[in-house]
Amino acid sequence: MDHIINHFNQYLPLDSEEIAVLTNHITKRTIKRRQFLLQEGDVCKSFTYIQSGCFKMYGIDDKGAEHNLVFAAEDDWISDIGSLHRETPSQLYIEAIEPSVVLQISKGDLWYLYTNYPKFDRNFRVIIENKYIELQNRLLQMFSSTAIDRYESFINQYPNLANRLPNTQIASYLGITAEFLSKIKNDRFRK
Repeated sequence: MDHIINHFNQYLPLDSEEIAVLTNHITKRTIKRRQFLLQEGDVCKSFTYIQSGCFKMYGIDDKGAEHNLVFAAEDDWISDIGSLHRETPSQLYIEAIEPSVVLQISKGDLWYLYTNYPKFDRNFRVIIENKYIELQNRLLQMFSSTAIDRYESFINQYPNLANRLPNTQIASYLGITAEFLSKIKNDRFRK
């Protein structure tokens, strides 16, 4: 629990009562590599904090191609917020890239925390706002940046993931082919 408590303390520190109630409303899970937290068609039922490991959230187009939207690793959150809040089937997958340990808060427990402990409402609002900003910036980059600029931005955003992810995953995130990503990396290395 120390990881998640330290995470929340970056925003509004939790007191001993809030820590106790959080402990009672979290489920710890060990996830195997390639195991899904969410699959297309399922309703997302929890907000997931990553204690260790790495995940990707992606969709699959009509041709069967995977398009990575988000990566999340240690000390980060992942969820299909639209599916969670609306209780509708997801169009996305959340899959473990590495063996992982996660802490999950169900929607009901999340609402309980929001209602009874205002700090959780504020903390989660900041977390979700930061994720929204991250997605806005990513969308803007897809429209207005070169592949090289998008790769540089990826390196800045995910410095600890660049060596943990295969080129195919990073290329999917950047909207380019793995071959073109290799060329970008080789050119960058030569400079």
